[in-house]
Amino acid sequence: MAGDEVLENLPAHLVEKAARLDAHDPLAELRGEFVSTPGVIAYLDGNSLGRPLRSTADRLGRFVREDWGDRLIRAWDENWMAMPTGVGDLLGRVVLGAAAGQTVVADSTTVLLYKLVRAALTARPGRSEIVADTENFPTDRFLVETIAAELGLTVRWIAPDPAEGVTLDEVRAVLGERTALVLLSHVAYKSAYIADLPGITAAAHAVGALVLWDLCHSAGAVAVDLDAADVDLAVGCSYKYLNGGPGAPAFAYVAERLQDELTQPITGWMGAAEPFEMGPRFAPASGIRRFVSGTPPILAMLPLVDMLGLLEKAGIEAVRTKSALLTGLALEIADEALAPLGAAVASPRDPSVRGGHLTLEHDAMGDVVARLWERGVIPDFRRPRGLRAGLSPLSTSFAEVAVALAHVHELLEPASGR
Repeated sequence: MAGDEVLENLPAHLVEKAARLDAHDPLAELRGEFVSTPGVIAYLDGNSLGRPLRSTADRLGRFVREDWGDRLIRAWDENWMAMPTGVGDLLGRVVLGAAAGQTVVADSTTVLLYKLVRAALTARPGRSEIVADTENFPTDRFLVETIAAELGLTVRWIAPDPAEGVTLDEVRAVLGERTALVLLSHVAYKSAYIADLPGITAAAHAVGALVLWDLCHSAGAVAVDLDAADVDLAVGCSYKYLNGGPGAPAFAYVAERLQDELTQPITGWMGAAEPFEMGPRFAPASGIRRFVSGTPPILAMLPLVDMLGLLEKAGIEAVRTKSALLTGLALEIADEALAPLGAAVASPRDPSVRGGHLTLEHDAMGDVVARLWERGVIPDFRRPRGLRAGLSPLSTSFAEVAVALAHVHELLEPASGR
């Protein structure tokens, strides 16, 4: 069953609510901007890989013919050299609440995290502790452990409730005069819990520490205001809610007040003050440009530019409003239709602290997700028992959510013994 028939698995009032929300969705027309996928009836994995925009196919073709094909190497002087910071400024304005000159697009999330962790620790000599949490994404945890071991530092691990996230009180409990850096995710990748970014940042500053925020699961779905919160550092990817495509470059934010103080550890030629002088010693570029290392991934930035244009048209506050409504509908369906079959919600119920996805747990979810993919319903599976429904606001309809969870109901029903 693919459409109306499968919806019979859900309470009628929730099916009607999904239709009503779609009918009054001010962003509904923007769904047509995305490439449709034959055979996919519901895509709930926008928090891992966003759908491509139709305009991106045209942009990439034009780029090959004109920017690259016609201008060749001249395009570096004409445009490409400025793209890491130019696209960074656009990203900062549209999504991050960051003034110009503080955001750069380059490298992968892992590489940028490494750069900023090392830079922050060097800027706090004599301090021996890093604060991190056990529920963070593996890259963040692995990097912290490796760097701490290299430098002889201690990691103060916070072990938050997996269905929630790191709280301000938990951070305060481990902060002290030895704290050099706090590294946390703004939106937890498992539960979607939104951490108290302003409160935690202020608490770290009160003891003289720096804070580095991972924005991978917030950028493009949750409003962020880095400048207003006096954030020091942030890193995020662009292939989730920013729809940059597989392997799209990440971004780094460094507050202007810190840029001359920090020394980034991967000193490549593109971050030099005069890259084409080919001088004997490295002298960093001024401002955010110094955090570039190697040749910028120009081709890989193009899809991000398209999505940022669409996000600017929609407005990040409207995007956030729809995100909360999408996850709210999924939560209602889970409570009424899936909880009786043994499924449990492992995400916050309060929309003010819930990001753009919802995690549902059941012992049969591994098999359920595999069978959903066969039906053209594409959520994400997180071991050992979690289905993650990533609801990208600009490309996902409310009906899509209802259809997907109706299929989950149909597949869970035999496993529940009903």
